[in-house]
Amino acid sequence: MSNNRVYFIMVLAALFWSGAFITGKMAVLQFPAFALTFWRFFFALPFIFLILYIRQPGNWLPKKEEWPPLIFLGIQGTFLYHGLFFLSLKYTTAINSSLIGSTNPMVTALLAILLFHEKFTPSRAAGILLSFLGVFLTVTNGNWSEVARLHFNTGDIIMFVAVWCFAFYSLFSRRIMQKYQLSPLTVTAYTFLVCTIVSIPFVLWEKPMTYLPYTTTGGWLSILYMSIFASVLGYLFQLTAIQKIGAPKTAIFINLVPVFTIVFSILILGETFSWFKFMSACMIITGVYITSRPESNASKRVTNSPEALSTSNR
Repeated sequence: MSNNRVYFIMVLAALFWSGAFITGKMAVLQFPAFALTFWRFFFALPFIFLILYIRQPGNWLPKKEEWPPLIFLGIQGTFLYHGLFFLSLKYTTAINSSLIGSTNPMVTALLAILLFHEKFTPSRAAGILLSFLGVFLTVTNGNWSEVARLHFNTGDIIMFVAVWCFAFYSLFSRRIMQKYQLSPLTVTAYTFLVCTIVSIPFVLWEKPMTYLPYTTTGGWLSILYMSIFASVLGYLFQLTAIQKIGAPKTAIFINLVPVFTIVFSILILGETFSWFKFMSACMIITGVYITSRPESNASKRVTNSPEALSTSNR
């Protein structure tokens, strides 16, 4: 697959993920967070395993030693992230959630510096500070009294925790793929399976019969969209890109998610978007770009670094 084709599928992935913020915002009106997580990946399983079996007919079952890392990735990067993501949408807007979610590459770079001793350059420091300032302004809406009271929007805080969960997943997924020679398709399929199984007790705790009789066709269609487009295609495109062009370049495409989400949120959900929010978005995206770009004078070292062996979300 050529690099241009990889770039094209990552633009599509960003478009699909932005749609998940819109459909997720609509679905949380009818389903609790863990139920959405369960149904999203439950419906995705037949599609992803059918593709896996067709593409890898003789190599679709993981070996015994491959299960522990797959279970770790399924819990860390799929179950925790999506459970928190849907929970955040109950308390904040799709725009805010997508803006905070777009900091994933910056958080991943920061963790690579802290955990794997990546080079901490002045430009990276500036990018991290700029992105965090943009998130801070998004969360507080520029109201400094919020800081004095330490009272932030609950949904924004939950989404920021979700980003950190996915950042840990980002740092380890490609390393695991390379260590165990696992394909992106295998990792995608079995992390979905782990997430679905782990979600079951939480779904029962949410008492499904209290909401299932009142769900609508629109709610189920929202889940199907997230299952097929945001989950199966989005994750598969992302992991394919990570394998072909590496995590830093793949992560840059996350910058498109809030742009698409802002447009869809205004047109479909009727959310408001102020110039102040626009400035915050520009700060976040600029900071993420500065933090994620490889150092020009050390391209070989970056390519072989732990961060270059990481993934980016959603």
